Formats: sequence, C-alpha cells, structure tokens
Amino acid sequence: MAEFIAENWAALLWFLAAVALLAVELATVQLVSIWFCLGAVAATVAAIWGAGGTAQLGVFFVVSAAALALTRPMVQRVIQFKKVPTNADSFIGMAGSVLEDIDDLAQTGRVRVGGLDWTARSCDGQPIRVGATVVVESIQGVKLMVRPREAAATGTTQAQGLSK
Repeated sequence: MAEFIAENWAALLWFLAAVALLAVELATVQLVSIWFCLGAVAATVAAIWGAGGTAQLGVFFVVSAAALALTRPMVQRVIQFKKVPTNADSFIGMAGSVLEDIDDLAQTGRVRVGGLDWTARSCDGQPIRVGATVVVESIQGVKLMVRPREAAATGTTQAQGLSK
C-alpha cells in the first residue's frame, strides 16, 4: 500500500481535491465548485497516465475553464434563482411616525413602523419633521426610504405641498 501511495501521490491528491470540491458543491446550492471538481478529476486522470506536475495543473485549469464556459450559461437558463422576500420587505407600503427629524443632508432620521424603530431617509431628499406620518416606499440596506403620507397619497413632495 505504501508503495502504491508513493507512486501515485499526485493522483491521490487530485482525487482528494475532487472529493473536497464535490463536498463543497453538495453543501451549497449555487453551483460554486462543480467545474473545479471536474478539473480535479481530469487532473487525477492525467496524473495516473504519468503527466508531470505542470501538465496536471494545466489540465486542471483548462478543463475547469472549459466546463465553466460551456455549462454555466445553460445552467443559468435552466435554474431560475428567485428573489426571496424578507420579513423587512413586508414594511413597504406601511405607515409610520417620524421619531427624529429626517434630514438627508445631515444623515439623520428615525421612524417607527410596525412597532420597530428604523433609520430613515426621505425618498425625495426633502426634510420631514418629527411627528409626521410617513409611508415606506423602499428599503436600502438597513434604512427605510419614506415619503410623507400626504405626498404618498397625492404624488407630491412635502415641499410642494407646503408651497400650495
């Protein structure tokens, strides 16, 4: 057994790499390492046939790149990754109250929506005062993008509403 390992150590390393890459692939659902697993299998075969280390690396990279280039576009057409809505997405369209003046220039603003306090910014950049009722338009990172309720209902901004 020791003699077999001594004679085929490169093939065994490539085989172990293929097994490890396959394990990574099975642990994910994004098709991350399957192409490299195929490259490692090809390098294993090259090592068994007696190819040198440089040739084995070349086989690994060429087969991995070819597998990636040839199959990834097809795989992306077959597998449709859907955006999974988060609990935070349920806040879009909800009304809340302003707890701290919303001023995009000063980067301040907090609102309470659904019983939770959030950092908030104005959708149109206009300041919104404490006590105003706002509607959540979107979420950017951990900030709610809000509009005053009157503006959301009529399609006007707070500044336009004050000038009338």
